[in-house]
Amino acid sequence: MAMAGQSQHLVLLIFSLVLLFQASNAHNITRLLAKHPSLSTFNQYLTLTHLALEINHRSTITVLALDNAAMSSLLAKSPSILTVKSLLSFHVLLDYFGAQKLHQLGNGTALVATMLQATGAAPGASGLVNITDFKGGKVGFGREDNGGNLDSFFVKSVEEIPYNISVIQISKALPSAVAEAPTPGPTDLNISDIMSAGGCKVFADTLLANPEAMRTYEDNVNGGMTVFCPVDGPFKAFLPKYQNLTASNKESFLEFFGVPVYQSMSMLKSNNGLMNTLASDGAGNFDFTVQNEGEDVTLKTGVNTVRITGTLLDEQPVAIYTIDEVLLPKELFKASSISSAPAPAPAPGPEEAADAPKGSKPKTKSKEAPAADADSPADSPDDDAAADDENAAMFVGADRFNAAVLSLLVFLLL
Repeated sequence: MAMAGQSQHLVLLIFSLVLLFQASNAHNITRLLAKHPSLSTFNQYLTLTHLALEINHRSTITVLALDNAAMSSLLAKSPSILTVKSLLSFHVLLDYFGAQKLHQLGNGTALVATMLQATGAAPGASGLVNITDFKGGKVGFGREDNGGNLDSFFVKSVEEIPYNISVIQISKALPSAVAEAPTPGPTDLNISDIMSAGGCKVFADTLLANPEAMRTYEDNVNGGMTVFCPVDGPFKAFLPKYQNLTASNKESFLEFFGVPVYQSMSMLKSNNGLMNTLASDGAGNFDFTVQNEGEDVTLKTGVNTVRITGTLLDEQPVAIYTIDEVLLPKELFKASSISSAPAPAPAPGPEEAADAPKGSKPKTKSKEAPAADADSPADSPDDDAAADDENAAMFVGADRFNAAVLSLLVFLLL
């Protein structure tokens, strides 16, 4: 009996490890949709609006995908990129609905929050989607505040990773008066003035003095951006170290304080994990980890940890927060600099500095960092192939791990 009890406990432990291992396999909506040419326009606009990044940072989510014809109808009135982002946000459900679950709804219907609702931009029930399973297996989708009119229907399941992400195709775009309402454009938003008035004048002045980095910030305002600006005291003390950086590294360093997607404080608290920055080049460089510590939200770079101390602006599509220390990217500074003066990475020789590519985003240049090859483009086919190989290896590893565990389970049960 004792042996049987121990075996049962071991089986439960191993089963839990399997679940944890599977849960760690993050999804990539862009790659999932890339396998379906009929959804290419939808996929393209998820990238242009930065919604792909937000979807990838969430788990337990359902994407209501639109084919190219449905997207053409949605884009027929030439909506702004902000309006497109709001409309597509209404097609991202904050719960998991695979094909099977759609036909097994309790009482035949469900009311689901969307990413548009999570932004706080949709008052009342205007950001909720009604899903109803009609007789004959037909499933309809529509706004909750639309008088029960559900005129978009389930077409097929596109991709499912239970219970992490489900991508299902629906017949037409879901209308939303809130999403379609004119949105004041942030083009005239002066982020440097906002930072200066909020106690980050030294950082703002330094950013203004670097045209390449400033252009990157300006190029990302419309699509959505979050900025973490260090307050004057710590950044002023850091300036001598900044001046020792090469021109390319100065640009990367300043871009490291921006994230190319809007993140409200509630989103930061719920989306803990790795986050790309304006300096990221697609090869896993220049990112940091967002993590809650009690009521505080911290940013961890691998060199130091800083804390968000205040909010200067939180109006979609831009959020600006103050932080108590200077973010130190691991690509430019040594981990030992946590307890001592930060030491910038060695500057390249004159020939390397002359050859270093320059320009603004989108990311077509590579970053000058010890772990990167400054002569290879960040978005080269080799990088994409390497990323695909890494993902493939991850899933193959998961399959082998699960097969081994199942074999062990069978052995124990016998």
